[in-house]
Amino acid sequence: MEFRIDLMDTKVECYEAYDMKSLETQLEKAIEINKALMLDVHAVSHQTTFDPRREKMLYSAMVHFRIKK
Repeated sequence: MEFRIDLMDTKVECYEAYDMKSLETQLEKAIEINKALMLDVHAVSHQTTFDPRREKMLYSAMVHFRIKK
């Protein structure tokens, strides 16, 4: 039986929230978790949209993590 460990080279995660403070909190937690996996933030993309059902703004972010070099 062979035991093999591969490192993750890259990873993309998506987050959304109805207020910026919650989104920032989610991103901070994700960054800390991915630091333990030896991944750094490479790029962040964000967008704001109006949700007509809740009559609120919906904030979303995509974070691209890459292995530390």
